[in-house]
Amino acid sequence: MKKTQVLDAIQDMPEDIAIDVLMEKLIVLQKIEEGQKQIQEGKVYTEEEAEKKLEKWLR
Repeated sequence: MKKTQVLDAIQDMPEDIAIDVLMEKLIVLQKIEEGQKQIQEGKVYTEEEAEKKLEKWLR
């Protein structure tokens, strides 16, 4: 995550904000960025592959 992205996230928030809310937003933005990078690198699963991997959890 770039410093400009962090600053933009802070700018979009209200003046009074709890630090845990800010941290949660930054974590979500980081996860989104990681997911987009994985998509660009082709590190994705088809629906069938995902279902097979999650089979034990979906019982």
